[in-house]
Amino acid sequence: MHELSICQSMLKQIETVAMENRATAVHCIKVQIGPLSGVEPQLLQQAFPLAVAGSIAENAVLEIELLPIRLECRHCGAESNAVSASKLVCGQCGHWQTRLLSGDEMLLASLELDRSTAEQAAKG
Repeated sequence: MHELSICQSMLKQIETVAMENRATAVHCIKVQIGPLSGVEPQLLQQAFPLAVAGSIAENAVLEIELLPIRLECRHCGAESNAVSASKLVCGQCGHWQTRLLSGDEMLLASLELDRSTAEQAAKG
């Protein structure tokens, strides 16, 4: 299950962002995943608690947004969503010569950080 190693890599990024922002906890992690990314959202959700155990993100909620596959037709120039991951044809003219615009990515979209304890300690 390579989703565990993906979660561990993502945690390194999260910890870096949290440290840069002097956060004491991470409450919510939003990830965007395309169907062609090679990442299984359900497996990522299952691996997440194992990867973040004992970290600043231990109590965080993982929210996953599934992105569509977007194509540009090389024949008619139209942009459209793909019918399916195995059928990357133009949604306008049905031509098979298309260019992938999105759908193969996995992005760490946003983090909800808690800085309250650090701010209170700095004031006190």
